[in-house]
Amino acid sequence: MLNKMPFIGKGLSVGLTSVLTLLLTAPVQATPAETAPAINDPSPGWDYVWHEVIIDISLIGILFSIITLYFMFKYRRRNENEEGNPPKFTATLAVGWTVIPVFLIMADDFFLAAQGWDLWNAYRQVPAERMEIQLESGMYSWDYTYPNGVETQNELIVPAGKPIMLRMTSRDTLHSHFIPDFRVKEDSMPGRITYLWFYPQEPGEHQVTCAEYCGIMHSYMVGKVIVKSEEDFNQWYNQEAANLVQGETTEATKKEEA
Repeated sequence: MLNKMPFIGKGLSVGLTSVLTLLLTAPVQATPAETAPAINDPSPGWDYVWHEVIIDISLIGILFSIITLYFMFKYRRRNENEEGNPPKFTATLAVGWTVIPVFLIMADDFFLAAQGWDLWNAYRQVPAERMEIQLESGMYSWDYTYPNGVETQNELIVPAGKPIMLRMTSRDTLHSHFIPDFRVKEDSMPGRITYLWFYPQEPGEHQVTCAEYCGIMHSYMVGKVIVKSEEDFNQWYNQEAANLVQGETTEATKKEEA
């Protein structure tokens, strides 16, 4: 009878050698730490929380309405001389009917508040790969200054696929920069720098408005965010920078000639 043990040992040896060879010669894949971190866009989170709030207050409103209508019908006065005879509550029942409903409603409210708090903290973590633009608000315009010195008024032109951060101040009074489509709003005020950020992902136009009453022309303080493709934005950005340099050169030449 053949001894199978040498064949088994040889097979195991060949198998282990093959596995080690594959592991040593396999291409090295990028670990999660080596890949670019995903950008956490807060807009869907705000939509979710708002959706939950609407459901919450709707269900509570419907429940209380049904209970109120039921009590109004069941305990209605049936004749002029009828007097009510409410049940006598013990101290335990009184506490129970007070604490339990309050606990159920407040537990849901605290749950939604915790979600909002977590979302707010996440929003304050601005992505590192962002584009920063300076904003000076004033009666009644939004004045943007780009890193290369280009300035625009009431038109914030940005590239798609790039987080945008606005560092804001005001030259006169309190304003509030509100971009409804991106679910962001933040006050700008004299003597203080505030910020907001948003993540435009597709080309398009979005309204900007002032959400803080700032004077008699407050309702006219509007603008727009123009999101361009990366290629179109770079073309515009470089052209505006070239125009800026040319304008400065022309101005300097005029001063020298004068």
